[in-house]
Amino acid sequence: MRESQNRTRLKNSDEGLVAVIEFLTAFALFLIILTAFMSLAQLRLGSNDPKTDLIDKAATDALDRLTYGEGWFVPYTDGMRDADNGTANWEQFDVQTLSSGDFKPGILEENQISNSKISSLKNVTEQMMVQGLGLDFNMNLHLRINVVSSDQEDRVGLILFDGGTDRDSSSASSVASRSFTNDNETVQVTLEVHNGGRSLPTLRLNEVLPEPNGGMPEWIELENPSSFAVDLRGWSLSRSGSTGEDMHLFTNGSVQGDSLILLSGAPSLQTNGNASEIIHMGENGFLGVGEIDGLANSNGRLELLYAFEDDSSGQIMSIVVWTPISGLSAGGSMDYNATSGDWIVNEMPTPGDA
Repeated sequence: MRESQNRTRLKNSDEGLVAVIEFLTAFALFLIILTAFMSLAQLRLGSNDPKTDLIDKAATDALDRLTYGEGWFVPYTDGMRDADNGTANWEQFDVQTLSSGDFKPGILEENQISNSKISSLKNVTEQMMVQGLGLDFNMNLHLRINVVSSDQEDRVGLILFDGGTDRDSSSASSVASRSFTNDNETVQVTLEVHNGGRSLPTLRLNEVLPEPNGGMPEWIELENPSSFAVDLRGWSLSRSGSTGEDMHLFTNGSVQGDSLILLSGAPSLQTNGNASEIIHMGENGFLGVGEIDGLANSNGRLELLYAFEDDSSGQIMSIVVWTPISGLSAGGSMDYNATSGDWIVNEMPTPGDA
């Protein structure tokens, strides 16, 4: 009897052990399946995607740098970095000076948003911002600064700055924003950082005068409709017509944001209006003055082209053609109508004014 009870207890013990082993095995299998499922879900949702995490961190860090302080600019003198003359007052320099030195952007002054620094962002190229904010060279950005609330109703919604690359051309992007209150007004700074985006810069022909009167120079007006400045490197002009063919490649210089510049056959004789800069194009013979023709008078073609550094040929960004049937006469200009996208003859040219 006692032996039978022992056998029963042993049997029950074995069955219990088997049950425990089966339970632990099933539980371990459940954990394996759950882990695999969670990993798959995270991969699909991108919550642990290293690329996404990198873009998120880049946007946050860049916004911190932009809104942390006043910024800093160090000029170069005779090709040497002049650290002794470094200054936080970078807004006092023009686009040519800023592009030739070391620039770290910052838009605060005494811990408040500085309107003068925001206004001076037109002297900064997008690439200068990318480099100055510590972003990777293959990243680009879009910056928007706007008024979200104010005791002055007409300022609510006012855009103080809006420029950069759209996210449409990028493979991944992230947005970071921060608000500041200045004098009963709240300003929001929004920074988008994009990875892999590559969009063409914005610069276009706006007005061209091929046949001036009274010994005056030929001129070309270029417009930068974007808020950031545009680096002229990579841009070129090509002309053809009765005076022959010629091309000019820009190797330096920048165009201020939301501005016009003039290319002139003789800057000393040039009426410049509100142009931010005049570039001499008579020395190389591309543009003429007086009886010397660069552009063809009655039958000509002018192209503005842009090429990325790794491109072997440029892409036409803007073009104007004039023929005898265009109605263009001496002293008149070909004027671009941004609304219709057409070129019209302007008998009252406006060099330097849109």
